[in-house]
Amino acid sequence: MNENSVQATRERSRVALVTCDQIPELDTDDKLVVPALRERGIEAVPVVWDAPTVDWDSFALAVIRSPWDYVARREEFIAWAANVPRLANPADVVAWNTDKRYLRELAAAGVPVVPTIWVEPGEVWEPPPGGEFVVKQAVGAGSLDTGRYDLDRAEHRELAVAHVARLGLAGRLVMVQPYLAAIDTYGETALLFFPAEGDLAFSHAIRKGAMLTGPDEAVEGLYKEETIRPRTPLDAEIEIARKALAAVPGGADRLLYARVDLIPGPDDLPVLVELELTEPSLFLGTAGGAPERFAEAIVKRLS
Repeated sequence: MNENSVQATRERSRVALVTCDQIPELDTDDKLVVPALRERGIEAVPVVWDAPTVDWDSFALAVIRSPWDYVARREEFIAWAANVPRLANPADVVAWNTDKRYLRELAAAGVPVVPTIWVEPGEVWEPPPGGEFVVKQAVGAGSLDTGRYDLDRAEHRELAVAHVARLGLAGRLVMVQPYLAAIDTYGETALLFFPAEGDLAFSHAIRKGAMLTGPDEAVEGLYKEETIRPRTPLDAEIEIARKALAAVPGGADRLLYARVDLIPGPDDLPVLVELELTEPSLFLGTAGGAPERFAEAIVKRLS
């Protein structure tokens, strides 16, 4: 085998697992796929997305995993994605999915979505007379800059208005959503999907406990800590998840991974909170065989 053939073979077997400079060696959960890929002849390399010297052409595939610092630089991140060959998930999906306005499109497609009030920068928000609400930004990750407010309490009303105003002054589109009380008891269900047999297949699910205990507070790091445990999803949850995936622009068959986050609404039926197609935690360590299923999906994408 000549030198060019050796190099071509090496490139076909190298995959970049894209992260950020705050966790350059990958999140602990993402590391689980590395040995599973090695067993399949694939070298998985952690790569910081905005490192200036990376030769993205040297990788057979770049898999977005934990570039969780992109939020403050979304336009730069989208431009980066558009210039990376063989990116998963695709760059147009990244552009669509990193702004939660996609929820409007999913709602229009008939997907049950948590009701949302959208407050544009410069717009004055008049809070409802009472009830519990969540305030967050349309471009965000890790539940940062997110708060829960009881509008029956005067101090919470003031804090909620101030939170919306602060995000608006920063030029951010704000989302105000009713706090779904089922999160405190039933929790949130996250369903994970990887391609298999030519279609996205359900892999596993987890339960996330309530994270928002009150008004927004400064958080150190890239995300708020979560309480996670395995869950067997309900048929209704799988049905809604598949309905959301069917509405992805360009088709869900292009996706290497997908996570669908659901919470029961007031009528106990699941509603979509987020459709995570860019850099979701995959919770590979919560289900037997999950790292291997993800590795197999990567191998099939390479072929």
